Amino acid sequence: MKKPTKTDDTPEPAVQPRRLRELLEHLINIYSPSGKEEEILDFLHGYLKKQGLPVVRQEVDDSRYNLVVVPPDREIQFVLVGHLDTVAAYNLEDYDYHEDDDTISGLGTADMKSGCVAMIESYLSAWGKMSSRFPVALALVVGEEEDGDGAQALVNDYHFPWAIIGEPTDLQPCLSHYSYVEIQILTGGKRKHASLANKEQNPVEAMLRLLLEFSNYMVKKRSGLIYNIRDLFSPPVGFAVPDRCEVWIDTHLPPNAPIGEITVELEEMIEKQRKKNQHIEMTLRFTTIHAGYDIPEKGPVVEVLKGLYASRSLTWKPHAFRSHSDANILWEAGIKPIILGPGKLEQAHAPDESISFQQVCLAAELYYELMIAMCS
Repeated sequence: MKKPTKTDDTPEPAVQPRRLRELLEHLINIYSPSGKEEEILDFLHGYLKKQGLPVVRQEVDDSRYNLVVVPPDREIQFVLVGHLDTVAAYNLEDYDYHEDDDTISGLGTADMKSGCVAMIESYLSAWGKMSSRFPVALALVVGEEEDGDGAQALVNDYHFPWAIIGEPTDLQPCLSHYSYVEIQILTGGKRKHASLANKEQNPVEAMLRLLLEFSNYMVKKRSGLIYNIRDLFSPPVGFAVPDRCEVWIDTHLPPNAPIGEITVELEEMIEKQRKKNQHIEMTLRFTTIHAGYDIPEKGPVVEVLKGLYASRSLTWKPHAFRSHSDANILWEAGIKPIILGPGKLEQAHAPDESISFQQVCLAAELYYELMIAMCS
């Protein structure tokens, strides 16, 4: 059978799935943990330049930079933001791209190379249709999985009223965001022979009691909070009582949780334990505090998104993004971030990280349609 001939009336596809898949495979195959994004940055800079985009390198440190595209002579209405870094690989022998029907797996598929590729593909398609006549910027940043230095550099030099961040939300819009508090607790004592150990003067014993108090506080008084005890360690001292113990704790708080009140209560908890055991030094530090937010269902970007969901018969049910992300930093800089991306949060940072390719294509189509709609 003769294939139909393409005419001038045949609509161009909004996005190109083949181009999208090829770029996704390439990015997943580039190992880019936080702080070591140089290879993926070099590749993408060349790729975007070859596609004709006016991409600039925005310096973050001596070897790392963000990639930013801003259409010239336009008043930007929102920016598409994605982070190119990942967590460290669970297995350096097997972190790369795998494909099984609709499922694509590999490090960074959900968090968030698929979101980045969907944004890049949608931006290229919109640029091809509108040239530079559309009010949307694109920012691919570094460092999100560590200290957010890429996002901080971005807001230092640029300001946009709105942002779409492609973190994995299963394409459910998040107009609100949890707060994040990173906690460090230190206990210290005197190193001594293991045969002279007693629980009152052992920094590890003291830390375990503190963590039990912390857990009880969270369960009984702050049940809406999410906490993760991580990086609990003492120095390797052999057959001896260690002289210190350290722990780091991630806490995620609902958007309107009283952060100040909670931090004071935790300080009071530490002080109470310190008075009970004066042989042990105890230090509590809040190393990072990022406030959450709650955006009302108003404004041009939200209204257009709601219309797109209705036109595609997609369920519009905004909820809160439960994890820490670059959105906290953008919010603090006066930008209103909406979290919306392919993939599920429970797949992020998992050894079997994967995503539906069909959903990545749908994300690219939604981003594209949002950009085109904002032009009109």
